[in-house]
Amino acid sequence: MKTKDKIHTLALLGIMVAAAFILSYLESLLPSISGIPGVKAGLANIPTLLVLYAHGPSGAALVSVARIILAGLTFNGLSAMLFSLAGAAVSLIFMTILKKIGTFSITAVSVTGGVCHNIGQLAASSVMIGMPILYYLPVLIISGAVSGALVGVITTLTLKHLRPSITVG
Repeated sequence: MKTKDKIHTLALLGIMVAAAFILSYLESLLPSISGIPGVKAGLANIPTLLVLYAHGPSGAALVSVARIILAGLTFNGLSAMLFSLAGAAVSLIFMTILKKIGTFSITAVSVTGGVCHNIGQLAASSVMIGMPILYYLPVLIISGAVSGALVGVITTLTLKHLRPSITVG
């Protein structure tokens, strides 16, 4: 990769971390629309999904982890940071696999990511608390699918307009 391309990629990743952090902050200010603790729209995942499609899983992981750490240190707290890191790891693994297969739409990949994120958070919660809290699983699957669909549609529309400026080469 040429130096110019490396600089472009680094700048883009910085912008995406900032965008994800701002969306995360805005989301933390909003009351839960569902009234269920921990259920969010997941808008902070839009930059991560954009980077996954424009630059691959390593860039997406960097954006996701940086955003989670910044949000955790700034306004979410340590336990939320740990839950989010667990969810992000599971989510990114499955989204990368589906993207690599190539037959799934961005929205389908995002729905999978939303559901897997919530399952990863539930698993981390079960480990930390020491008991499974499976009664919460149906709510988290539904909310993950709904928020994943929202994020997927927004990302698809955004990617159509931004693709030339966020890819290298």
